[in-house]
Amino acid sequence: ILHHLADYFTGFCDWSSSRCNRTTVDSALQLPTFTTAAKVRVIITFILCGISTICNLAALWAANSHKRNSHVRVLIINLTAADLLVTFIVMPVDAVWNITVQWLAGDLACRVLMFLKLQAMYSCAFVTVVISLDRQSAILNPLAINMARRRNRVMLVVAWTLSTVFSVPQIFIFHNVTITFPAEFTQCTTRGSFLTHWQETAYNMFTFCCLFLLPLIIMITVYTRIFIQISKRMKGKTDKMVTADPDWRCSQNNIPKARMRTLKMSLVIVMCFIVCWTPYYLLGLWYWFFPDDLEGKVSHSLTHILFIFGLFNTCMDPIIYGLFTVRFKGLRNRLISVVPCLIKMSFLSQTTVSKVQCIFGKIISLAIN
Repeated sequence: ILHHLADYFTGFCDWSSSRCNRTTVDSALQLPTFTTAAKVRVIITFILCGISTICNLAALWAANSHKRNSHVRVLIINLTAADLLVTFIVMPVDAVWNITVQWLAGDLACRVLMFLKLQAMYSCAFVTVVISLDRQSAILNPLAINMARRRNRVMLVVAWTLSTVFSVPQIFIFHNVTITFPAEFTQCTTRGSFLTHWQETAYNMFTFCCLFLLPLIIMITVYTRIFIQISKRMKGKTDKMVTADPDWRCSQNNIPKARMRTLKMSLVIVMCFIVCWTPYYLLGLWYWFFPDDLEGKVSHSLTHILFIFGLFNTCMDPIIYGLFTVRFKGLRNRLISVVPCLIKMSFLSQTTVSKVQCIFGKIISLAIN
């Protein structure tokens, strides 16, 4: 998304101005090559693409096959859809573009794919914000739980609409630019789309604020309010909710366990988003405000690593969802219960025991040869 980082590290000059003359080309312009760092990036990107595809499709199947028609399930489905957009658009385009080095897909594909890439990134950020706002409402205003489905539907429509609207400028500012010296080379870039430097900086800062800074501020504010409310409930003397449904039994802070589990899941998803993308965006800020300081201080490898680390977020979301679902917890408990049984079986002679029946980690029957 921070396309100018790529331009900076490949040494492109301003192709739309007189600066890109023969002298500049001889002294400054270096056409990008498929470096070793880029090869490693491509390999890891394809691996992440495969992992993300499997994990997100599994999460999508699990969410759709869930018996309970929960409004949280709808949020997870939308987050999974956003992650799949990143998986099927951002990752393959990035990998193939690194392999071909220059842009070979034509001007129309340049505009459309840059639009889809940014839309995918926006949708991930905005849906994560919607999940945070839903958890805030569930904890701060639990009596309005019946309105959650309608409220979330509206927020999701707004999130996807804003993702599309904010990405539309990509269609107009990205285009193919071709140079003929020192060799014929075509690239999909924003060169020449901005009349002045401040316009370019303003667009970059708008993208950064909407894509990362504003969602970050909202999520931090939301979870701060949630933790303050939980602290108040833990200090107050309130009666514990008693119900026959185990999912509605209250924890020590007088919040239903199912709701607390969902809160923890959403918090981990938000933390994963922040941890994965913060380093990459900080590098972008460094470039925008202190571009001269990057020269000789930041290697190509670091930019590759930080971008891959950001893409890792799409693989983590379905894993986090799986860790906090009842189905996965049941499978995990079964696996844990089998471990003691396997340890006991390892001490038995395979020549004398032909059949072992094990339940809850205990050997209940043996068949002796």
